[in-house]
Amino acid sequence: MNAAVTLGMEVGKKPACEALRVPRATLYRHLSSPPVDPEKARRPSPPLALTSQERQTVVDILHSERFQDKAPHQAYAILLDDGQYHCSIRTMYRILAAEHGDVKERRRQVQRPAYSKPELLATGPNQVWSWDITKLKGPKKWTYFYLYVIMDIFSRNVVGWMVAHQEQQSLAKRLIEQSVLNQGIQPGHLTIHADRGSSMKSKVVAQLMADLGITKTHSRPSVSNDNPYSEAQFKTLKYAPGFPQRFGSIQDARAYCQGFFHWYNKEHRHSGIGLMTPQQVHYGLSSVVLEQRSNVLEAAFKNNPNRFKNRMPKPPSLPEAVWINRPSSDDVRV
Repeated sequence: MNAAVTLGMEVGKKPACEALRVPRATLYRHLSSPPVDPEKARRPSPPLALTSQERQTVVDILHSERFQDKAPHQAYAILLDDGQYHCSIRTMYRILAAEHGDVKERRRQVQRPAYSKPELLATGPNQVWSWDITKLKGPKKWTYFYLYVIMDIFSRNVVGWMVAHQEQQSLAKRLIEQSVLNQGIQPGHLTIHADRGSSMKSKVVAQLMADLGITKTHSRPSVSNDNPYSEAQFKTLKYAPGFPQRFGSIQDARAYCQGFFHWYNKEHRHSGIGLMTPQQVHYGLSSVVLEQRSNVLEAAFKNNPNRFKNRMPKPPSLPEAVWINRPSSDDVRV
């Protein structure tokens, strides 16, 4: 507005207002208004407002050890019971928010550690295993059996499993130790990944892996995507057509899992590994299977090329690498 007044004195009010796109009525109202005294324009303090000393008293009370973990509602009620009144609940909130930013928790808060995202790569079997525990419903409500499963993320082959009455670190240790022995794992060649369950983080399991020369990694808290292969395998188990609503006994659960894992390892054609069975990939039979499938497709092509639009069909190939949380900037082809 000052620019419009200055320009109006030089070129006229109408051209100045048009150039600055200011209504002339606004300019005239500004020129006719008396100058405002900053001291008079300042809002006076309300007569009912707390003095600075009273406000500080409220802050000291709310920050005291007695009230530091209590909301203003609680502090207000306790002070009334003690025969004290300093201000309203709303005023307590206003003082904390406007002057100190302490409307939320005023105690010292625990600092949670920053968990890094696990990034694991497997280019062949027995490089990275994933393991987890899931519940199987028992014969009655609130009764469960616990299924431990260890699988190789490259081949999807289940290398070890067990059904037990409870989740226990000694049972996990025994299963891992037996699976490593069965697969002939050498020290320094295997990484075992798991979530942050009590058995997974136990000192007994950690000591076993250290003794066997195995690297252990864990998912971030409450991030199921950090353990995708075990989660997907449990979904295949529980969505299978014959999976029962409840198991009558632990023997029933073990018998069912015996048949399921035989099918899963030896018969189930997995879409993530070129429609081969986990055991074919795990024990190095994938090249033989691929060659046989290629021969069948080649014969079908030669028999009727028009059906394939004169393009030689190829069977699904095995991935070159498998990741848990593949880095976005990585150039490795999967």
